[in-house]
Amino acid sequence: MEFRHLGRSGLRISEISYGNWITHGSQVEEDAAKECVKAALDEGITTFDTADVYAGTKAEEVLGRALHGVRRESLEIFTKVYWPTGPGQNDRGLSRKHVTESIHASLRRLQTDYVDLYQAHRFDYATPLEETLKTFDDLVRQGKVLYVGVSEWTADQIAQALKIADDMGFDRIISNQPQYSMLWRVIESEVVPLSEAEGVSQIVWSPIAQGVLTGKYLPGQPAPAGSRATDPSGGNFIKSMLNDDVLTRVQQLKPVADDLGLTMAQLAVAWVLQNKNVASAIVGATRPEQVRDNVKAAGVKLEADVMKRIDEILDPVVERDPAKTVSPATRP
Repeated sequence: MEFRHLGRSGLRISEISYGNWITHGSQVEEDAAKECVKAALDEGITTFDTADVYAGTKAEEVLGRALHGVRRESLEIFTKVYWPTGPGQNDRGLSRKHVTESIHASLRRLQTDYVDLYQAHRFDYATPLEETLKTFDDLVRQGKVLYVGVSEWTADQIAQALKIADDMGFDRIISNQPQYSMLWRVIESEVVPLSEAEGVSQIVWSPIAQGVLTGKYLPGQPAPAGSRATDPSGGNFIKSMLNDDVLTRVQQLKPVADDLGLTMAQLAVAWVLQNKNVASAIVGATRPEQVRDNVKAAGVKLEADVMKRIDEILDPVVERDPAKTVSPATRP
C-alpha cells in the first residue's frame, strides 16, 4: 500500500480507502461486511470512509463493530454529516444543533472517541456557513474531530469556506470528496485547480463508476443478476452510463488493461490516482476478493501514452460539465 498526505496537512492516508456506502447494513450481510473490512486491513488499507446517513445509520454501526479491537491509532476513520438521520426539522443540514448531535451519535456508533476527518456531506444553503465552520472548529478544539472536509462542494463553495476560515481563524478544510472516474471528470476544470492552490485534496468516490468500468456490463445485454445496476439502492445512480455507446467504449479499455497486466477495475482505480490532487480512491466491496483486486492499483504508474490512449477511447462519452451534480435521490 502507498500513502499520501491529505491536503496540506501532516495526515497520511492510504491511496486506497475502504468505503461502505450501500454495502454495509443494507446490500450485504454483516458477516460478509466484516470479512471485507478484514481483507482491507490485511491488504494495508488504513483509511475507512462512511457517513451517518448510510443504511439509515446502520453502516456506521457495522463499521464500528468490524474495526473493534483494531489499534485505533493505526486507522483513519472518516464520516460525514448533512443528510436527514431522523424525522425532525433539525435532524438534517449543517446547523450547530444537527452537527453537534450527529457527531456524538456517529462516535457512539463507530465506537471511537474521535474521527480523523469529519466531512460536510453537501453544502447547506439554509445555514450560515460561518455557523457550520465555527461548529466544526469547536469540535476540533474539543478533540472529537481531528480534521474537517467537505463532499461534493463546488469550487466557489470551497473558496468561500476557506476565506471564512482564514478571516475567522478557524481550522481550514483539507479535503473534498467528489465523484471522479475516467467517465466522470467534472472536478478537473474548477475544483482541482482551486484545491491544488489552496492545499485541499480530493478523496474520490466511484472510481470504477459503480462497476461500469469493470467491463461486466455489456452493450446490448441486460445487466448481470445481482449487480449494482439491478439493486434498488444503487441502480438509479448508474442508469445514465448504461447505454451502448458508453459500454462499447468501456470494452475497448480491456486491451489497455491486458497490456499492463491489470484488471479493468485496477486500471480504473490507478487512473484516478494519477491525478496528484487525489489523496485516495474509495473502493467498496461485497466480497473480500474485490478488495484484494482493487488494492493492486496502489502505486501503479500509468505512462503518458497509456493516459492518451484511454482519452482517445473514452473522450466522446466523458462527462466534464462542472454544472453537473449528483441527484439527491441517487446518492445520499
